Amino acid sequence: MQTEIEIRGLSHHFVSPGGKSVSTLEDISLNVAPGEFVAIVGPSGCGKSTILNIVSGLLDVAEGEISIGGKKVQGVTKELVYMPARDSLFPWRTCKKNVELPLELQGILTPKERGERAEMLLNAVGLNGFADYFPSSLSHGMRQRVAVARTFATSPRILLMDEPFSALDAQTKIVVQDLFLKIWEEEKQTVLLITHDVMEAVALADRVVVLSARPGKIKSIHNIDLERPRSVRKLLFDEPKFQKYLHAIWEDLDVQE
Repeated sequence: MQTEIEIRGLSHHFVSPGGKSVSTLEDISLNVAPGEFVAIVGPSGCGKSTILNIVSGLLDVAEGEISIGGKKVQGVTKELVYMPARDSLFPWRTCKKNVELPLELQGILTPKERGERAEMLLNAVGLNGFADYFPSSLSHGMRQRVAVARTFATSPRILLMDEPFSALDAQTKIVVQDLFLKIWEEEKQTVLLITHDVMEAVALADRVVVLSARPGKIKSIHNIDLERPRSVRKLLFDEPKFQKYLHAIWEDLDVQE
């Protein structure tokens, strides 16, 4: 099987204020194929976000090796886009200009082409007519839709997503997840998603990786055999297999009551 993201023997620790070495990850090995959607779940503090920060090049590898497309990660690369929990829109730029920003920074397309792609993506996330609005005029859910559009602007090979929908209310979250899936299922980027939401992981991913409590180790990997294209809304109410996956993953999670 071809590999887009390869994590081999990854371990990580940090030094506490008292000078003690605290282990956060232990011997993580995982391969993600091109176009595959992998979600990672686990208890708080198990090192999920640390994995994403190391894969992105934002954190150095303490022990082990990370490769993207067969090349060892040595700092941040243009081949991936990192989508955080907050929208991080620039308040002085319109929706359209916020979506165009990654294209500008990478010198991709002409100004006219950048504007056309930004408007196309805004329309795809249901923001027809909002291109010239500023973020302050939008609801939180609408701002996150702009962030989704911006994520796809450069058609990156890889998306790294850290709790990207966690700040949304339950109803808005489902709407934005479905809009995200609609674009992703056309473009098929390789995705590594970090989430506390088991329902989100099952609804979006091809595989769900369960980590143990700190230090995070891979406890189990679940193949999600749900037909694509998917609708999160329909899965929640109309797919019996969805509930079986939820139950199996919850059984594996090491969450203290």
